[in-house]
Amino acid sequence: MIEIDGSEGEGGGQILRSALSLSMCTDQAFRLKNIRAKREKPGLMRQHLTALQAAAAVCSASVTGAEVGSTEITFRPGKVKPGDYQFAIGTAGSTTLVLQTVLPALLTASTPSTIRITGGTHNKACPPVDFLQRTYLPLVERMGPKVQLDLVRHGFYPRGGGEILARVTPSPQLSAITLKERGVRKGGYAEAYISGIPMHVASRELEIVGKMMNWSGENLHIRGLSGEFGPGNALTITVEHEHITEVFTGFGEKGVSAESVAKRAVDAARSYLVSEAVVGRHLADQLLLPMALAGGGEFVTMPVTQHFESHVAILKAFLSRKVVTENAGELVRVRVG
Repeated sequence: MIEIDGSEGEGGGQILRSALSLSMCTDQAFRLKNIRAKREKPGLMRQHLTALQAAAAVCSASVTGAEVGSTEITFRPGKVKPGDYQFAIGTAGSTTLVLQTVLPALLTASTPSTIRITGGTHNKACPPVDFLQRTYLPLVERMGPKVQLDLVRHGFYPRGGGEILARVTPSPQLSAITLKERGVRKGGYAEAYISGIPMHVASRELEIVGKMMNWSGENLHIRGLSGEFGPGNALTITVEHEHITEVFTGFGEKGVSAESVAKRAVDAARSYLVSEAVVGRHLADQLLLPMALAGGGEFVTMPVTQHFESHVAILKAFLSRKVVTENAGELVRVRVG
């Protein structure tokens, strides 16, 4: 059994989710202790428990410690079973993180699967649905499988109630991909999602984006949603290139001005655009696992995050793959093989 200390590295839920994905894909059991030890509330929260339960359902795993607040679990995977799955987080926890936990195991399953998950769709510090649809999944599809992700209903913190539906058409095996050039710049746009709060919040966010990105009104869109989804607000900035699309997000919060939300998102977008990186910081972390399962891959990114380093450590625990990073000025060349 592989032993993992959840207090190492970034010390959050990423360690749990990656371990679950790799355990299902490699048929190796693991014990994880000190779960989320570096977070304000250590142990399993609802979204982490749902990810654990979802993984167990997909591969008929034997699990101990599956309860809210648990700081140690064991996970013994069985055979991966494609099928139609439904998982309810029960809070505004991230649906996209639960999906990313079970998706790798279903990418090479024997038959197609559907996964329906309810909870939050636009959560602070989590990839929003837009990011998976436009950035992450198109790259996964280049590896062979097909994944259609539909946003059925928006869900914001603290209410939740959102829903996503993924349809997975697997591939017998994943193919390595290389991402060394962005290609020609194709365009970009910003969307301000607003629900149950004054519309001027979205207008102010887009005004800042327009000024800082030098975009006109045709690139700025208010997405007004029914008040039943709110209160909630998220701002996404989508930047399209020939070979890759990146999405940068700001999340509305109590006590944080619309201008501050917009500036954070714009700063992240501009930092990426002025660099020569192909893959953004957050995407770099998320690409490691599917690339490792595909047998390799390469990309050029920005200075890596602590999440990236933690992910590398988990990959080494389950796979013989090596992740080699090479600093080249302000860029980092990553090779998985």
